[in-house]
Amino acid sequence: MTAGVEETVTRYLALCDVPTRGDGDLGDLFTEDAVWEGGGDAYAEKFGRTEGRTAIVAMLAEYLPPHPHFRANVHLLFPGTVDTDGTTARGSWPMQQLSRYESGSAEVMVARLDVTFRLDDDHPRISAFRTERLFCAPLTEER
Repeated sequence: MTAGVEETVTRYLALCDVPTRGDGDLGDLFTEDAVWEGGGDAYAEKFGRTEGRTAIVAMLAEYLPPHPHFRANVHLLFPGTVDTDGTTARGSWPMQQLSRYESGSAEVMVARLDVTFRLDDDHPRISAFRTERLFCAPLTEER
């Protein structure tokens, strides 16, 4: 089941890339009562806490086309840890995001993702998603 958990996180990140690198429904990755939140000083203030599948998908959609936020971005997931107890799994991964914004600015960011999943027959679904920024720096173009 560990592979299914990692596939769910990887699919989530691919659906959040711009342009989107995957077809699918973000909502299908979350439980109906899921919670998505920013952790740490920077992300708790920026993202706060969103509860429920529908509200989470709506919040994420504000960052994705056709909304003008990213020109392009890519999420890179690094090896993490996953613990399961039969009905749930908990994973923690470092993630790097490279982003170019509609404003033209660009940055590299590293965050820790702490994710809890409910395991069912179909596929693992995210019941709690927490992201905390660990590092952020602007990127500049060489001329």
